[in-house]
Amino acid sequence: MRLTLREPTTVIGVLMALLFAYLIVVPILSILMDSATVQFGDDRRTKAELGSVTLYYLTRTFTSAVARDLFWVPLRNTLMVAGGAIAISMVVGGILGWLIARTDMFGRRWFATALIVPYMLPAWTFALAWTTLFKNRTVGGQQGWFEAIGLTPPDWLAYGQFPITVILALHYTPFVILLFGSALRRFDSQLEDSARILGASGATVARQVILPLMRPALMSAVVLIFAKCLGEFGVPYVLGLPVKFDVLATSLYRSIGSRQTGVAGVLAGAIMLIGVIAILVDAYLAREARRFVTVGSKGSMNRASRLKGWRLPATGFAGLIFAASVAMPILTLFLSTVMRMPANFAWSNFTLDYWIGWDLPTVAMRTGILFSPDLWRAAFNTIWIVGSASICSGLLGILTGYIVVRSPYRPLSVFLRQVTFMPYLVPGIAFAAAYLSLFAVQRGPVPALYGTYAILILALMADQMPYASRAGISAMMQLGKDPEEAAQVVGAGWLRRMTWVVIPIQKGSLVTGILLPFISGIKGLSLFVILAVPATDVLTTFSLRLVDYHYTQAANAVVLIIAGLAYVGTLTAQKLTKTNLAEGLGS
Repeated sequence: MRLTLREPTTVIGVLMALLFAYLIVVPILSILMDSATVQFGDDRRTKAELGSVTLYYLTRTFTSAVARDLFWVPLRNTLMVAGGAIAISMVVGGILGWLIARTDMFGRRWFATALIVPYMLPAWTFALAWTTLFKNRTVGGQQGWFEAIGLTPPDWLAYGQFPITVILALHYTPFVILLFGSALRRFDSQLEDSARILGASGATVARQVILPLMRPALMSAVVLIFAKCLGEFGVPYVLGLPVKFDVLATSLYRSIGSRQTGVAGVLAGAIMLIGVIAILVDAYLAREARRFVTVGSKGSMNRASRLKGWRLPATGFAGLIFAASVAMPILTLFLSTVMRMPANFAWSNFTLDYWIGWDLPTVAMRTGILFSPDLWRAAFNTIWIVGSASICSGLLGILTGYIVVRSPYRPLSVFLRQVTFMPYLVPGIAFAAAYLSLFAVQRGPVPALYGTYAILILALMADQMPYASRAGISAMMQLGKDPEEAAQVVGAGWLRRMTWVVIPIQKGSLVTGILLPFISGIKGLSLFVILAVPATDVLTTFSLRLVDYHYTQAANAVVLIIAGLAYVGTLTAQKLTKTNLAEGLGS
């Protein structure tokens, strides 16, 4: 017992394995079981006992008369949106990645940071800006700007596939810029020079030399964008709901809202399966990328090509993309919060009432958003829930890294490494549905947690473990045993060694393991929209409810606050960890 207390690595590892199995594996198994067992209220319809095994939900989802609306049309819409977003982002991001990494474009160092700002902001920020501009009479509430000046946008432009695709493409273009640009910076320019000496034109060099070597980076970007689009909820909810344009994420949300638990389980399982396949393909491509190695002198790398007469147009193109993806959406949202009537730029139309006003002529929002108790309650909940989950994730991440690296039992290390990565394979909306399935009712000694802070903290903590655990594992692999052994020689126990030696040395990794989940949680929507109730509203769900009530100015103001917090948080994380997102996604 004394030896175990002195070296409790294995015991703690076993306890953590049990904890993660319950927080990650069991919820996923629970919702999959819901898809194969008769749920409450369906016993008459299935003519089977409650809890018995059934294929009813699989049949209803895939082959019944309503299967088209439940699964097949949302799947088609999801694939069409993802395919369009990938195509646009690959073209735009590929051009911008090349301009930033390999040319003398004006201001390329500034653009290297400015063009990744869309990745720092919530995707549905741009969806709200789009509706502010293009909203038409299909929905109620305040007019859109174009309609206010007498131009009524058609439904295909205001809602549905086209705007969702464009917004997701602009939001995920930074993936291509970062991955493609990072690969280009490592590309050996001597290969390009050799091809030109042999008489190859610029187009031939690009097609036969550069693009084949860039294929792993480009394919990785394709897979990552597809996986992100698969679980995206906010943009399709805001822009697809008015015209009943469902994707898999919104179809799952509708099933949960209509208490079709079994169907929700099938949909969640389908989303998980597609997500797992996408990530496994990415992992395979990462292994294949090791074959794409070039050898050349260091001085030949990353040499800028001269654009000559194309320098100004190239800079204009980069500026246009920045304006469309960052400047215009943010400016539109801000102007909408200080205007009484949309698109009226008369000085008398500007006001700060929607920020700091009193006695507003609206039914529920009687004060400006900054004086709203609901806003500050949601802000407190956000800081409390996201902060608690992030701190727990960071500490568990360091502990996971310690067990994985130090444990003498390889199966335990492998299990912890894999189980903490599992939430990355599951889109947030499906992971939230899994938690709802497990904790909606009492199971054994664990009470029903739905409607409490606990379920949100636990779900967010588990959902962010891939980032926290990877930060901890990476840090512990770089820390030798000598500092610990020196402390052990002078009689320090395991707890003292952890608190006085390991954690102080790895405080940078601990900060990373806390800040990354915090930033992601601040702007996250998919997880909270399923699990939060009005009493546990966070800023994202509060703003979404304002959207549903058509309080445009208030909703846009809250989204601007969220965007500001996410952006400042990202910059702070880069400052504290001495990293630069503009240099690439890294590992």
